[in-house]
Amino acid sequence: MTTVATVVLVALLAGCATGIGALPTLASTQVSHRVYDGAIGLAAGIMVGAAVFALIVPGLEFGTPWEVVAGLLGGGAFMLVANALLPHLHLRFRGERLEGTAVVDEASLPDRLEPTREEDGAIRRALLVGSAVTIHNVPEGLAVGIAFASGETALGFAIATAIAVQNVPDGFAMAVPAVRAGVSKPKTILYTTLSGGVPEPIAAAVGFTLVAFVTGLFPVAAGFAAGAMIAVVFRELVPSSHGHGYADTATATFVCGFAIMLVVDTVLAV
Repeated sequence: MTTVATVVLVALLAGCATGIGALPTLASTQVSHRVYDGAIGLAAGIMVGAAVFALIVPGLEFGTPWEVVAGLLGGGAFMLVANALLPHLHLRFRGERLEGTAVVDEASLPDRLEPTREEDGAIRRALLVGSAVTIHNVPEGLAVGIAFASGETALGFAIATAIAVQNVPDGFAMAVPAVRAGVSKPKTILYTTLSGGVPEPIAAAVGFTLVAFVTGLFPVAAGFAAGAMIAVVFRELVPSSHGHGYADTATATFVCGFAIMLVVDTVLAV
């Protein structure tokens, strides 16, 4: 039988994968729009795939559609309220400003993210982008804990693997504005790693404990985690990956991410 310690360890490893996404900043702080949009699209596809194959489908097997739907609505509402109440910021263009970093040379927008540094407030913007990544790691941790609590260990490993893969572009999105704000590269990697390595194990432990000890809670809990993840995708990731002229790239990587989750779920959760 899976223990809380095992769940926490697996979620910790999956969460710390955000640090891998910060490694490219060691070589360069110039980020192609195409690469950024593609990375976010891939993360979105994996999250939707995980929500469908590793949460909604098992939830329907263990409970009624109404229980899963109730969880979906609750999870979506939770993330929308969290986004409204908690201060955070996302790396995206609005007019001539690049949120999370600095002023952008408009002529460079089609090809590169190359803002000139604006010291005043830059650190705060980077921290707010990091807060967004941290907020989004909560439903992912819940998903890991809930999956293990279902009694299907393979399912837990499948969703943890998918979330680890998805966390890499998440970390990338956080690291870019942090480096540009003047945070040292070693500290950027550390903070990026902690943004997933702290909230995901805690959320996983909460999700696992609730479902393991409250009979019949899995369908609602699985729906809740799925609803929260889908809300993150459509409220934050999809808008962040569009508007730079590479919507087709983001769409293609979204489909690839969804396919990856299908393969991961099939191979690891049979």
